[in-house]
Amino acid sequence: MRIRPTCAQAALLGLFAAAGPALAEAPAPQLGPRPFHLVDSLEAGALKDKLTACMQMPARRSTWSIGHRGAPLMFPEHTRQSYVAAGRVGAGGLECDGTLPKGKGLGCRPAQNDLHTTTNILATPLASTCIKQFAPAAGDSKATAECRTSELTLAEFRTLNGKMDAANPAATSVEAYLDGTAGWRTDLYSTRGTLITHAESIALIKENGAKFTPELKSPSVEMPFDGFTQEMYAQKMIDEYKAAGIPASDVFAQSFDLSDILYWIKAEPEFGAQAVYLDDRYEANDDDEGAIDPMKPETFKPTMAQLHTMGVRYIAPPTWMLVSVADGKIVPSPYATEAKAAGLNIITWTAERSGPLATGGGWYFQSVKDVIKTDGDVYKLMDVLGNEIGVRGLFSDWPATPTFFANCFNLSHAQAN
Repeated sequence: MRIRPTCAQAALLGLFAAAGPALAEAPAPQLGPRPFHLVDSLEAGALKDKLTACMQMPARRSTWSIGHRGAPLMFPEHTRQSYVAAGRVGAGGLECDGTLPKGKGLGCRPAQNDLHTTTNILATPLASTCIKQFAPAAGDSKATAECRTSELTLAEFRTLNGKMDAANPAATSVEAYLDGTAGWRTDLYSTRGTLITHAESIALIKENGAKFTPELKSPSVEMPFDGFTQEMYAQKMIDEYKAAGIPASDVFAQSFDLSDILYWIKAEPEFGAQAVYLDDRYEANDDDEGAIDPMKPETFKPTMAQLHTMGVRYIAPPTWMLVSVADGKIVPSPYATEAKAAGLNIITWTAERSGPLATGGGWYFQSVKDVIKTDGDVYKLMDVLGNEIGVRGLFSDWPATPTFFANCFNLSHAQAN
């Protein structure tokens, strides 16, 4: 366990500006049993003692806790029910991934071509719009389908029911194909998943008393919109916040495409000032740039200092890029050190998306897998992220857990109701 931050240090950990009246008036969160179950599974030590002592404290909403597509550990992602659940367990920030149906309206979806795994489209008449009709598994061939948001009108999109993002590749029927949820997730709350537009998400998130962390999705498939550029797409997302009267200080627009961030910085400087560059440079890009190694600053192109000079102020890598192991303990990585030295604010993704951690935690824990043994070890990661690196926010598939952690350490962003 690290030393509890001073007031000055804690002030650096707030993701957003001081919460406005909507946040202050939101109902007190109900965290449920999961954060405490994770404490129970944590090995004995100072960190467990500290968290155990916090179990009886009143819960407060925290802007350090960001609902990744809502609360998709248990609720279908990007649905009204998922957003409401995330707000109820204390998320102070909520995310809508903006994608384009026909007519260029914005819907909340993680990709342009995922409706076959995230909705019931294959079991509806709209299955006829799918680019690839369902094909059952046969021999060595897996079951396949592909259904795109861009093939639907916004009205058609809204008729679908969201489900847990999964598919059964061994299925020989549509019903079996749609029934592929991982055993460590649940379909208990999947009987009703109401899809919503980006504009509707703004109203809902405002009602929940949270800040906005929308992600602009670069189209993953060819889009049938003549003359509609990526810059127009980026502008449309910001325009929907302006039309809703949302102050720029409440919006943390994100993109994996650095050109989107630079566009916002130039065209919408109030929003661009806190636009979040989602860093996926761990893999080579389309320009044949080599992947960066978070443990080797000499591979960073552009460098952290160059990003800052461009006007970037927020950077958001996956959790594993921010940490490494030294003497059997999780420690900040060179990536984290370089970002802080350059004056970049850090947000990171995504906690509780890897499933059970007994085998090392999967992709999100790859740099520290040798010291990850139990589900409770997610708190060891949070301890380094929040109390040592000073990340300004943590995306989670179950935001009750980072809400509890932020409350326990009395971070400045855990706003009292």
